[in-house]
Amino acid sequence: MKLWTKTVATAVLAGALMAGGVAGGLWTGADRAYAASTASTVNSVINVSGSGEVLAKPDIAYLSIGVQSEGNTAAAAQKANATKLNKVTQLLKEKWSISADDIQTSQFYVQPTYTYNEKEGQKLKGYTANHTLSVKYRDLDKIGQLLDEATKSGANNVDNIRFSVEDPSTYEEEAITKALGSAQSKASAVAKAAKRGLGALVNVTVDGGEAQVFTQRENAMSKSLLDVAGSGTEIQSGQVTVTVQVSAQYEMN
Repeated sequence: MKLWTKTVATAVLAGALMAGGVAGGLWTGADRAYAASTASTVNSVINVSGSGEVLAKPDIAYLSIGVQSEGNTAAAAQKANATKLNKVTQLLKEKWSISADDIQTSQFYVQPTYTYNEKEGQKLKGYTANHTLSVKYRDLDKIGQLLDEATKSGANNVDNIRFSVEDPSTYEEEAITKALGSAQSKASAVAKAAKRGLGALVNVTVDGGEAQVFTQRENAMSKSLLDVAGSGTEIQSGQVTVTVQVSAQYEMN
């Protein structure tokens, strides 16, 4: 959490007891309550929040590339799938120079599949193996070509391409400036409505401690559609949104 703080001086004026002209006696009832009262003034504060957004060109993509195979047994399905996956992984590492650190398994399972009819009920058909990789890729202009080649190498489950910025701090300062401007506008409106003046900024908190990136998702075309179209996959990276939320406190004069 990032925090900027300025000490707020609170002035308290001690009131004096109101002395009356009752000699040798005691204060009673309402007169006593009134006489014992004190007067004080405290600096008022306004608490507001603000949001700042910056549109940014993405510089990294997260690709979901998977292979799926079927077999009569779990071992057969898994073996067939492993062969496909090894071919796809080799392509990514050797031809596309993607580091092993940027390739991670995001899903893996081997499960039975069934058929059903009224006469025989549920019957085991075989097994399905699935292995999905999450791949970081930074040359966004070549994503379509990469996916086409991965599909030709055996990947048959390609979807959920997510674009983002790898280092949001690049845009954080601009977003904070906008967020604080938004907060100050709200505080000014509150002070004006209260017929008061807006004083100094005394406290600011960046909620969450860092900028949040709202990414853009793109669905990859299936291989069957590519064959019909006779052209490669076209992926548009567009823009992503970097957002900062702040909480601020102002003095009110």
